[in-house]
Amino acid sequence: MPKFKPKYHITNSLAKQLMQLEGLKTRIDGLPITPRLLAHLRETAKLQTTHYSTMIEGNRLSQKDVEGVLRQNHHFPGRERDEREVKNYYGALDFVEQLAEQNLPVTERQIQLIHGHVMQSGKGKPTPTPYRDGQNVIKDSHTGGIVYMPPEAKDVPELMGALADWIEEDIPCPIKAALAHYQFATIHPYYDGNGRTARLMATMILHLGGYGLKGIYSLEEYYAQNLQAYYDAIAVGPSHNYYMGRADADLTGWVEYFIAGMIESFTKVEAQAKSEAASLAPDNSAILRKLDPRQRKALTLFEKQETVTSADIATLFGFAPRTARLLLENWVKAGFLEIADPSKKSRKYRLSSPFAKLFS
Repeated sequence: MPKFKPKYHITNSLAKQLMQLEGLKTRIDGLPITPRLLAHLRETAKLQTTHYSTMIEGNRLSQKDVEGVLRQNHHFPGRERDEREVKNYYGALDFVEQLAEQNLPVTERQIQLIHGHVMQSGKGKPTPTPYRDGQNVIKDSHTGGIVYMPPEAKDVPELMGALADWIEEDIPCPIKAALAHYQFATIHPYYDGNGRTARLMATMILHLGGYGLKGIYSLEEYYAQNLQAYYDAIAVGPSHNYYMGRADADLTGWVEYFIAGMIESFTKVEAQAKSEAASLAPDNSAILRKLDPRQRKALTLFEKQETVTSADIATLFGFAPRTARLLLENWVKAGFLEIADPSKKSRKYRLSSPFAKLFS
């Protein structure tokens, strides 16, 4: 199997970008965001991501329309395909977050399942989508001329296998997400849904690498604000043909563009979180500052349930059952949690009084 060996350079500007991004991430992780505000920010970001990612591919629904479809089940005659695309993408975002919460590695099967969610045509559980069995091309919507010719179908399985293997390599997460996004779009393994799947795959990589910010930002908005810049950044190489330079192109410019988008998105969400936290929950700041990052993440479990079990904690953090039980015991000793019903052998835990009021 051929290996994926992307060409890029850690330039001074890229190094500065990575440092700036890390600073933003650290500050956002330390913000005193209440569970209710977190849920609000996540839902807002998911709606924006769904709108912008489908809009990039030609979806005609406005952001208000997207909210209507997803929140009120609104219908728009003549735009049934647009409605289905929006619902599919929103569901695919949920699926990606579930995979990331289980700390599962990115595999070919998962990528195919993500595409299955994107392209789901009816009822029933999405299934992994096989790769294309013929040649596809990307054409200019105005002139009809060929903009890019991806690799032949016979080469797609090996190229996708090489990409999945490469994702396991130890390189900075933002760079990995950028390069994986590029390579998937370059291979173009499907007839349709490639762009949406590439962006979802990159999102999953960012979540797994600690750059998901609990899902409260939308990188897709950055792309959609200047689509030509997005297309120009990803269309690197001396030729429109995969075999004539596209596969060996220097991807430094694309990586810098991708991380610039992360910086812009992180900066925007930091300002939004600060503003909304100040207006919605100023009295909870002192309480939240007492919590470490794991405890703050555990709060997300209490958004929809009053008690948690060791199995819930094990799933959330990807811990072994014994590790989860020990963590819960320590949290009880620290006063973060309390045992819901000491008389029962199967332990359930609830928030102690000072922290339970975050949900009141």
